[in-house]
Amino acid sequence: MPLKNTPYWRLSGFYFFYFIALGVLVPYWGLYLQWQGFSAREIGELTAILLATRIVAPNIWGWIADHRGKSMQIVRLASLAATLSFAAILFESTYLWVAMVMLVFSFFWNASLPQFEATTLQHLGEHSHHYSKIRLWGSIGFILIVILLGWLLERYNASIVPYFMLASLAAIWLVSLTVPESASRHLHIEHTPLLTVLKRPEIRAFLAICLLIQLSHGPYYTFYTIYLEAHNYSRSLIGQLWALGVVAEVFIFLFMHHWLPRYGIRKILLTSLLLSTLRWLIIGFYPDSLPLLLFAQLLHAASFGTFHAAAIAWVHQHFVGKNQGRGQALYSSVSFGIGGAIGSLFSGYFWVSPGPTATFSLAAGATLIAFFIGWRWLKA
Repeated sequence: MPLKNTPYWRLSGFYFFYFIALGVLVPYWGLYLQWQGFSAREIGELTAILLATRIVAPNIWGWIADHRGKSMQIVRLASLAATLSFAAILFESTYLWVAMVMLVFSFFWNASLPQFEATTLQHLGEHSHHYSKIRLWGSIGFILIVILLGWLLERYNASIVPYFMLASLAAIWLVSLTVPESASRHLHIEHTPLLTVLKRPEIRAFLAICLLIQLSHGPYYTFYTIYLEAHNYSRSLIGQLWALGVVAEVFIFLFMHHWLPRYGIRKILLTSLLLSTLRWLIIGFYPDSLPLLLFAQLLHAASFGTFHAAAIAWVHQHFVGKNQGRGQALYSSVSFGIGGAIGSLFSGYFWVSPGPTATFSLAAGATLIAFFIGWRWLKA
């Protein structure tokens, strides 16, 4: 049920179209690059560029937002610039051109979501544990597009991918025009300098965990579609497997507002990390077993769903006042930026040799290390 005094449908609409775009980009961008003739190493490098801008861009835009108090202005500007810059992908297909387009596009693309997360949480105020009720619409958008595009790619070649991406980016910008700023952004009077916050051991442990879990997603986000095609799965089934993972995520989001207060952030994060380790081992060692792959996709509820919802709540709890936008930006840049870029690079370099099984085993090792870091240093 929409929350009272919250622009529920406008906030949800942004997530819906944003994750439609992500549902085009994550499962099918590698397939498009392969169709263009790029090697596994080049695909890994181009995907890493897309993620590496998250190291810098969210922090630049977060600093501006926290000083100006106008997150939605930045979201609107970034969404428009991302749409216009991505359109350049249609003009040329050389490695250098695609790399430059990805660099410019992702600088703006990666600016919008952290600021929108901060805006959503500010609108929710003391009801921030209901974040998952809004965010689940992003998952629904992702499910719809991966099924639709998987079906279409059975009938057409991968040249259709950038057109779907461009349409979804334009929709994101249009919806962003309808979302109001939050009036409660600067209600916190006390302000702790960001560097002081970052000196706390639990903060550093949390950021290390976020980096490692996103690093572990590198082989999955970059090569999962290509991996399953090599094991003779159809593109429609592959799309359905992607969708299944996000369906599991949606169900988790429906319950997170109950689980967070009941079990606490720390327990949810640690459980997510252990189940993520299991997921990567199953995918790496049993790609020919459809029942096991189905189970592994259900574990997306843990490796992303519960982890992300708990992490957003943790950031909101520990980065307050003028640090809110920068806290969300830091979470994005360290996890999806540094972690995602390293994960894409190592998966690109290791995919051919020593191979997919070893690559997913390394991903499992990363989440296991993250679990022990959390067990030792992470506080509730």
